[in-house]
Amino acid sequence: MNCDALDGPVVTLARKALETDNVNYVLPWVRAEDEHQIRRAFGHAIAVRKLGPHARDLADTHFFETLVRAHRASEGAPYTGLRPAGADLGPVVPAADKALETGYIKALVNLLTEAVRSGVHRHYQAAMSSKAFPIDDVAAGRRYVEACESYFHYVERLWQVAAQGHQSEHTGGVHEHEHASRAH
Repeated sequence: MNCDALDGPVVTLARKALETDNVNYVLPWVRAEDEHQIRRAFGHAIAVRKLGPHARDLADTHFFETLVRAHRASEGAPYTGLRPAGADLGPVVPAADKALETGYIKALVNLLTEAVRSGVHRHYQAAMSSKAFPIDDVAAGRRYVEACESYFHYVERLWQVAAQGHQSEHTGGVHEHEHASRAH
């Protein structure tokens, strides 16, 4: 998500909250324990905005920063500032946004499926192409082991994300690095 961007969902809703004088547009984006801080910053912004265009811009920016900081903290992510609008988000965030907007997920699933398929094939081919090495060529053997480790780490990470914490149900509790015996 682009929650820290000036054209992201958090700041977009913050603008709407300020325009309508209704903080409830943004409260779902922060933890309950941060609500007081957000209400206070919102109240200050509403009051200061009345002092003129320059004050309005400063008040809005302060509110956006306070809100995004609290939202990022709720995600366990650091606040690194507001990103400018129009940042290249790659293909997946716009596709995910479009799916939520339209109610159709097929394009997003196809995009992710193709990325996974391509990544698995690339890592697999790297491992397979280095598999046959002379036993006395230790450097070639190391390249094979590195390619195998990269391949297994890649598919394990994919599985962990796809399984969302249900990995032990499907793998019998296989832990990372247990693949080493399979690579040789």
